[in-house]
Amino acid sequence: MTSPRFDDLKKLPTHPAARIIAHNNIVLQTPVTAPASATVAQLLSELHEKGAVIDMMQLLAHALPPRETTWWACLSARDLLPDGSDKLTPSIKAAEDWVLQPSEETRALARAALDSAPNDDDTVFCAMAATFADGTLGPGEYEDYDAPPGAVGSAAFSIALIAMFDREDETETRATLLLERALDISRGGSGQVNPLTFSEH
Repeated sequence: MTSPRFDDLKKLPTHPAARIIAHNNIVLQTPVTAPASATVAQLLSELHEKGAVIDMMQLLAHALPPRETTWWACLSARDLLPDGSDKLTPSIKAAEDWVLQPSEETRALARAALDSAPNDDDTVFCAMAATFADGTLGPGEYEDYDAPPGAVGSAAFSIALIAMFDREDETETRATLLLERALDISRGGSGQVNPLTFSEH
């Protein structure tokens, strides 16, 4: 049985969650009892009951369409910017440009940002998600090469975890924020949720 909280996640696929888990090589840390036929919403409901926020985020990262997943990654990456800063890294900007206007040109710019990002730039995961969005390693010379299975979801999940643990004293609050954003995007929203208005579920 699914909690009403997960009834309106219209951006998520209706086929069994097990297919998404297998295709993307997902390993859940929480044992589940849901049948193989369970939908993503049904599995999210069980994980929610067990307090498995990280597993919920991982499942959502892979279940959302690439464009929505990349947008969630960008929101997570913005949390890593200095307080009050509105200067985006090249990776965030390129990924957001692709989300706003998906095209070979914007994806090529995301690939360029991915290739030129400094080793210590965690926001590169945004550019990675946008680059691999069509299932290849990028446009142009890269389009003949398949991206690794689950590459977009893995990139988004990685930056979400980095944002979650960025400040030890805010881990629980950030986990809630990250999850609420993903759920809002799953409902067709922008992910721009106010942490002060989270509903109690």
